[in-house]
Amino acid sequence: MPTTTSAAAPEPVSSLIHGSSRRREVGSGSARSLLLTVLGEFVHPRSEQVWTGTLVEALGALGVEEKAARQALTRTANEGLLTSSRHGRRVLWDLTESGAELLEAGTQRIYGFMRQRRTWDGQWLVVTVSIPETQRQLRHRFRTRLTWLGLGSPTSGLWITPDEHKERDVHAVIRDLGLDRQAFAWAGPATGIGDESRLIEEAWNLDEVEGRYLDFLAGFEERRAETPRDAFVAQVQMVQEWRRFPFLDPDLPSELLDHDWPGPRAAAVFHDRHSRWHRQAQAEWDRMDAAGGEKP
Repeated sequence: MPTTTSAAAPEPVSSLIHGSSRRREVGSGSARSLLLTVLGEFVHPRSEQVWTGTLVEALGALGVEEKAARQALTRTANEGLLTSSRHGRRVLWDLTESGAELLEAGTQRIYGFMRQRRTWDGQWLVVTVSIPETQRQLRHRFRTRLTWLGLGSPTSGLWITPDEHKERDVHAVIRDLGLDRQAFAWAGPATGIGDESRLIEEAWNLDEVEGRYLDFLAGFEERRAETPRDAFVAQVQMVQEWRRFPFLDPDLPSELLDHDWPGPRAAAVFHDRHSRWHRQAQAEWDRMDAAGGEKP
């Protein structure tokens, strides 16, 4: 997929692409979430239109009933991410400009996450912002976007990351949300006052993230796909699970982790399995796409 960098993109990427709870993966939210994954994996890279029948069959292979699949299409179109054109009884769907930008930004983050390990220079980026409790929507938007960038909040109004290079992205969020007069940011090393490990524990729930990594490895490290259909299902399900990690894991440098972190191993499994399944998954999509134009 093509990739772009957009300061304004993280908010819709995190709020639309990111699934908030594994328990909701079987509900109506799951159909929409899976639809976005399918669009990102098979529609956006080709810059082509797609029939309703193709998407309904693709989601059906993933366990989504037809009614829920059609509702997901309608909902995604109402959000301005898809547009449709009717051809007799059949409907073609196309990504809007904002839909394409959403998927490009998501692709950059999902496939670039943990691709390169870096040596930490000991520098922290610290951001403090004062947003009144009454401005709940603004607080939510700010929290969502900083979390998407990998920042954590050890205490109310304070955000941190051991990656000072995210300064430009953080400034873009503050500027976009009109918080320039309410925010301060600076970078530098820790002074030795306080325990960094406790700061990390309070800023991020790493125990939960580690558990999710172990679940991911248990589900995909030994998984095999014997047929194109198997490969299609396995690839979408794997991307669906993996795309949560850039939102959950701050990708801390090894210097700040007290044991062998499973993230790099999970990343290696993700890219290896994706490479293995890609050709057969694309072949199955081609088959569904050819058949989709024959269905209303």
